[in-house]
Parts: sequence; structure tokens; C-alpha cells
Amino acid sequence: MNAADPLAEPSLVLSMGEPAGIGGEIAVKAWRSLRQGGPVFTFLGDPALLGGEPWRAVSGPEQAALVFRDALPVMPLQLPVPTRPGRPDGRNASAVIEAIERGVALCRAGRAGGLVTNPIQKATLTGTGFRHPGHTEFLAELAPGAGPPVMLLAAAGLRTVPVTIHCSLRQALERLNTDLILRIARAAAAGLQQDFGIVRPRLALAGLNPHAGEDGTMGTEERDIIAPAIARLRREGIEASGPYPADTLFTPEARARYDVALGMYHDQALIPVKTLDMSGGVNVTLGLSVVRTSPDHGTALDIAGTGQADPGSLVAALRLAAELAAHRRRNRATPHPPQEPT
Repeated sequence: MNAADPLAEPSLVLSMGEPAGIGGEIAVKAWRSLRQGGPVFTFLGDPALLGGEPWRAVSGPEQAALVFRDALPVMPLQLPVPTRPGRPDGRNASAVIEAIERGVALCRAGRAGGLVTNPIQKATLTGTGFRHPGHTEFLAELAPGAGPPVMLLAAAGLRTVPVTIHCSLRQALERLNTDLILRIARAAAAGLQQDFGIVRPRLALAGLNPHAGEDGTMGTEERDIIAPAIARLRREGIEASGPYPADTLFTPEARARYDVALGMYHDQALIPVKTLDMSGGVNVTLGLSVVRTSPDHGTALDIAGTGQADPGSLVAALRLAAELAAHRRRNRATPHPPQEPT
């Protein structure tokens, strides 16, 4: 971002996440890593979480570039009660939620280029009446887009999308159907076009059962549910293939043949990304009206306050958010014709 023209590339905003977790620590470490030449961001949260590092209060992300090299820009949001590392307090849940809401509002108003969210402690929020299973569903309510929200995990050389998320394996099996696969696949293809600049995305769909059902001997979901979705996507002009056995879908040779792999349930899509690049994986929400990324890890309550937290995933999330925001700006200038279902 050019300090002489701070609105040319709107800076990012970073929500504080769970105050008792590692959000404050990795925010500071990310700022140290990026202050000499990386995406500019503003921290939305309580400055007390920053461990005494230099910070500067700003009234909005428009001012962030002017102070970023010398201090971490902060839009202060005071916690109701002091936090203790590793010990979430439900009384601070309202501030955690407010940070997310303010970040979305800044993005929707065009004052920030994208929102990066530090991890939240879902159980703590749920205990105070928060009704959403996670960030993805909450953000879909705050910043709805043209299609359903889609969780995409990105790492070096791999992108994956789970068709069913934030539910038990039993519930995933009950929810999986052709229509759901179609909705998620269409949204994933549109998101890769809009946010990643991939004009014709290649989608690879995993099978549900071992060996992708082995011609129906280990399950018929591939034949009855997944294959019909792939056929429909192809008729719509979306480059989709599969269903592939999940145990061979993520080899280096296989990854070279697609832009995103769709897993039928949560861990089928998340395990390969976290195994490949745990410290650099990024969670992206496609299908929103704003850019949103997040580190691909949790609140790490067990190491909060020890100084051991690795900021790698947050740095990657900030860099990717800046890239996605740039793609969106270019798409607004020269939009691609949308792919319409037939």
C-alpha cells in the first residue's frame, strides 16, 4: 500500500479472536514480519493483548499505512474483563463478536480490502448464546454473497473444499446429496474465478467410500449421488471430474491435474492441507460479499502466553487476503461472464 495514497489498496483488518488464545501474540509477530514490506493491516481488539509491543490507535484502516512501519495500527476495542492466557471467559464473548462485526462493516463500506479473522473459541461463544457453528456461518449472515458460503483450505500446491462442514460424520452422511454437491461445486468454481483469478477452474471430486466405492461393492454413493453431480456440472460448462479415491487424490501427480479438490466431509478435505503445510495453511471463505481469510489452526489455549505461537499461518492468511482483494478489484474492472446453470 502506498502511504501517499492510502486508499489505492485498502488495508486489511484483523479481528482479535479469542482473547485467551494466541491471537494477540501472532498479530504482533505477523506485524514484525510484514512491517518492512507486506500487506498492511489494522488490529481490531484490545491493545492489552499485544504484550506491550508498539501500537498506534487509528480511527480507521485508511490511516494504517501511515504508521505501519513504526507501530501496529489498532482500532481499540476494550474487553469487559481482563483476560488470562489459556482461560476463556464468556464475559468477553461480546467483544470477540463485535470485532468480527466491525471488520465486516469496514469491508462492506469499502474502507478495508479484506477481513482476516483470528481463531475463536466456539464453545465459549456458544455458551453465551452464539447460535452459529463457526465463523463461516456467522460471516454468511453478516456479508451474504450471490451463492452459499464455501470453506476453502489453501496450502502450497493444494486447495480443498469440504462439501459438508461443522457437523458430525453421521450428520455429514445424512446431509450429503447431489443438490448439495452441485451448490458447493458451483460456488467453489465461481469463487476461484472471482477471488483467485482462475478463468476456468478444474474441480476434482473425491469419492465418499474406500476406493471410491469399488464399483458399488463398498458403497453406492459414488454412483447414486456424486457421479450425477459431476455429469450435471459438466453440462453446465464447469470442468469437473471424479469421483476419485481419496487415498490417491492428493499425491503430487494428482494435484497437478486440478485447481481444487472437493471432499465429501470435513476431515477428508482438511487433513491433506494440514498435513502438507500446517504452518502455512489458510482458511478462505468463498461466496461472501467481502474477502475473508483466517489461519488454519485453532486458539492454541495450551500454549497461550508462552511466546511459542507460530505466526506462519496468519502471515500466509494476510498475504492471501491481499491477493484475493486485488483479484476482486481487477474483476470489477474487467468482469468475466458468469457461468449460468442450464
